[in-house]
Amino acid sequence: MGKVEMLLPVAIGDYTDFFSSMHHAKNCGAIFRGPETPINRNWFHLPIAYHGRASSIVVSGTDITRPRGQAYPTGDSAPYFGPSRKLDFELEMAAVVGPGNELGKPVSIEDAKNHIFGLVLMNDWSARDIQAWEYVPLGPFLGKSFGTTLSPWIVTLDALEPFSCDVPNQDPPPLPYLAEKISKNYDISLEVLIKLAGKEDSCTVTKSNFKHLYWTITQQLAHHTVNGCNLRPGDLLGSGTISGPEPESLGCLLELTWNGQKPLSLAGVTRTFLEDGDEVILTGYCKGDGYKIGFGACSGKIIPSPH
Repeated sequence: MGKVEMLLPVAIGDYTDFFSSMHHAKNCGAIFRGPETPINRNWFHLPIAYHGRASSIVVSGTDITRPRGQAYPTGDSAPYFGPSRKLDFELEMAAVVGPGNELGKPVSIEDAKNHIFGLVLMNDWSARDIQAWEYVPLGPFLGKSFGTTLSPWIVTLDALEPFSCDVPNQDPPPLPYLAEKISKNYDISLEVLIKLAGKEDSCTVTKSNFKHLYWTITQQLAHHTVNGCNLRPGDLLGSGTISGPEPESLGCLLELTWNGQKPLSLAGVTRTFLEDGDEVILTGYCKGDGYKIGFGACSGKIIPSPH
């Protein structure tokens, strides 16, 4: 088995990343806009998403090169250019599209499940300083497009059915095209470990669960196609960062360190964001009666930016 080379499980034509965790949305809003109104009104009415970069999706175990770009200026100075100083992981999962749909023919919420083959683990690496400077008004670009890591194993929705669970209360009620007669999430335990540069052992930094997502994967797919957009087999729908309500369940360093204001202490070393040589490892599993369904590992090591 040591000689087996893992590959991406599908040829990914298109990649969309959603923003479906209320806890993550609330924390990010509080960090950047203040605690008064951290979540924009539209977030509670539709699954927010942006179109990601499929060409830079890589399989677990692939090194991630620290990206370079423009970062937020200090005061009246010019924007900084160079290697990202705020490189972050994002604990996510992603739905793999099975059967697609024809252009102009939306997938109904009742039929959406039949268009999802299964789920994988996903780390949507983020350069927070680059992203913060570029995202207004059109959203993420270079702060996200440099790399996204997937686990090599797809777990089908049939296999996950015994672990289905209720979703958080959606208030206000979704519009009819997003209203599900039976609304399901999945009880998938998730964990993030960081193996610090120069260290042998890894440290757990996050324990979360897929069940915390506010918008379901079927709502995401139905919304994606409601305007007539055609999905194709192998397309990827990222869940967005999966944060829970507890401090130890936050899904990225941006939240865990409150944008660097509260450094983490890991094995006697402090971290605000990722350093060169750090390796991030995502794992996930469902626990049944005497058995587990695992998703494998989703890992990547940060290597220095080229000069």
